[in-house]
Amino acid sequence: MAALEGRYEQVIARVLPSIVQITTGNGLGSGVIYDGAGHIITNAHVVGRAKRFQVTLASGGAPRTARLVKSFNLGDLAVIKVDDPTDLKPAVFGNSTRLRVGQIVLAMGNPLGLSGSVTNGIVSALGRTISEPTDSESPGATITGAIQTSAAINPGNSGGALVNLSGEVIGIPTLTAINPELGGGQAPGIGFAIPSNIVTSIAQQIIKSGRVTNTHRAALGVTVQTVVDSDGQPVGVGVARVSPGSGAAQAGIKPGDVIISINGTPTPMTQALSEVLAPLSPGAEAKVEIQHPNGSTSTVTVRLSELPGG
Repeated sequence: MAALEGRYEQVIARVLPSIVQITTGNGLGSGVIYDGAGHIITNAHVVGRAKRFQVTLASGGAPRTARLVKSFNLGDLAVIKVDDPTDLKPAVFGNSTRLRVGQIVLAMGNPLGLSGSVTNGIVSALGRTISEPTDSESPGATITGAIQTSAAINPGNSGGALVNLSGEVIGIPTLTAINPELGGGQAPGIGFAIPSNIVTSIAQQIIKSGRVTNTHRAALGVTVQTVVDSDGQPVGVGVARVSPGSGAAQAGIKPGDVIISINGTPTPMTQALSEVLAPLSPGAEAKVEIQHPNGSTSTVTVRLSELPGG
């Protein structure tokens, strides 16, 4: 037990100086120092619509001003940059593909404004696909390959670090599961983090080119909206536009068609469609069941393209 406690203390001492508190006009969250140039990774829903921020180091000191570099709302990630990068300590990011269920992890951030807080838990599951709610500050996102953890994640933890006992950041804590039986309250012990390999890929693209050129997400090549029946119940995803040359176009999908399932999984609304497509890879093939305007149905094979990032 004493050896494990010592390991905790070493990891916290090593990583906590790389965790910051980010304050916007509408609230606060956490961030992880990415490099010595002053780039900081956080969640897109933490920055919201803000362009300028106050950043406070876990080690204290006066807040530093920062600006938005780019938000990637599709994956709920953002990069900001402090104006004064003096004495910043970048975190070390690990390889999230090496994670195993049962590994001990620590969540570091600023829950409820309590700067430099640390909670512990394990990796409870891997490869989760989760959807975030839409609100005034965030358009919502579908996160693929998410890490499920029992380490407590509370408001303000978002954008911080999920760390292994080697002191490597292996995920960005993003949200906690909601329990309908608690009236929509948070479900204790069920939190989710974005894997570090996705985080670093998106951050590197933003820092290098100012945009995301490889989203790692599959797309049908259609613009859609939820279709409801006479009782107001969602029954499918209506195709409003088909991108020329896309997999959907080549498969014969047309505006007016309604997508009712992908690979046998029903898609009654746009969110369901996003969740089904999220784990699939660009270049893969998908079986798409369609209801045509005349009421007939057919199943076509679509080669998936890559969802544009911007």
